[in-house]
Amino acid sequence: MPFARLATATTPTCHIGLGLAAVGRPGYINLGRDEDLGENRTVEALRTRTHGLLDAAYAQGVRYFDAARSYGRSEEFLADWLRARPDVTDVVVGSKWGYTYTADWTTDAEKHEVKDHSVQAYDRQRAETAELLGDRLDLYQIHSVTPDSPALTDKELHAKLAEAAAQGVTVGFSTSGPAQADAIRAALAVTVDGEPLFRTVQSTYNVLETSAAPALAEAHDAGLTVIVKEGMANGRLADPYAPELLKAVAAETGLGCDAVALALVLRQPWAGVVLSGAATATQLASNLHAAVVDLDEEQLSRLATLVEEPTAYWERRGQLPWH
Repeated sequence: MPFARLATATTPTCHIGLGLAAVGRPGYINLGRDEDLGENRTVEALRTRTHGLLDAAYAQGVRYFDAARSYGRSEEFLADWLRARPDVTDVVVGSKWGYTYTADWTTDAEKHEVKDHSVQAYDRQRAETAELLGDRLDLYQIHSVTPDSPALTDKELHAKLAEAAAQGVTVGFSTSGPAQADAIRAALAVTVDGEPLFRTVQSTYNVLETSAAPALAEAHDAGLTVIVKEGMANGRLADPYAPELLKAVAAETGLGCDAVALALVLRQPWAGVVLSGAATATQLASNLHAAVVDLDEEQLSRLATLVEEPTAYWERRGQLPWH
């Protein structure tokens, strides 16, 4: 398991990862994106921004970097950064397949990504990822598994994933939608030759959406590394968009709403890596303060009142515009 490398890391931030969804392409659904990126979103501008974020993250102890085929040129930007820094050998590199980026570097495409969990899609995207990341790829995840995904039942796909695992690539999956717990439990039951196929799970969990927690605890107990995404709820938990209650707790800690929101995730005993989706170095530095936030029981009880019903949460997420 590549994440065993993090078990011996001593920096407080080693269990915070950097996700590249927000900087690998010009359009995304995060709130405040226009302020974060401005108007210059050329390939080279975002390449430079991504490299700067990777430099800052690595210097501050971050050791997991997360990309995907559908995050525009995120794999390319990450691969460039790795090639330019051959001395960086202690990071864990993850990517995902199952969505194809279709926006052609625009922010107003009719469709920004198309989902396909077929064997054919896997073969194509695995080759594309290999061309860019080569043997630096540690973890390859199925992108956004839902309970009805054919990836949960396709034996030919399972055999191909098991073959990749035998060649040294850890195989995992991510989830999305209001039925994340069902998808997680279904994936835990997938075996090849009597052995569990998946070694990691990446799911949405945050102050507003906690429904996957019991299933993520089960996954952790089964030996999977749990990666948490969207801990900031696509910007809904960051200033100035955060709920007033979260702002009040943040004021009590003397740190930002983002640090408090991510700290709540970090304190979950099953959380192995919690992703920052920062688009600026300032955001990243603030996110990393999550490692030193100490929330008391009274503050935790207040934050627990912010939880939304999963269907309502995901409906609102689905309405966020691509900026």
